[in-house]
Amino acid sequence: MVYDLGERTAKFGEVIIRFCKNLPYNENTRILTSQLIRAATSVGANYCEADNASSKKDFKYKIGICNREAKETMYWLRMIAAAAPQLKEEIRKYWREVHELNLIFSAIINKK
Repeated sequence: MVYDLGERTAKFGEVIIRFCKNLPYNENTRILTSQLIRAATSVGANYCEADNASSKKDFKYKIGICNREAKETMYWLRMIAAAAPQLKEEIRKYWREVHELNLIFSAIINKK
């Protein structure tokens, strides 16, 4: 099986966009949704940048950005769970996926 992190991060962004379309709309979720979509789609966008890095140093730097965006995505998912507690179970599966991505990026950064 070929492992394609670029595809995985892109699909994650797509899933989050679809999830946000179905959130109950109010002032709180509007703001949180905007932040979540920015962070979640940035994970994949920055991975594309890292994949085309010009050097190992540049690659590690851009993977670091992926890592930070993944952590931010985890934060916004937590805030949406607080704003829409009826969706906690669904949010939990997205949180687990972005947590796995975070662990992958951390492993890449810490690799010798």
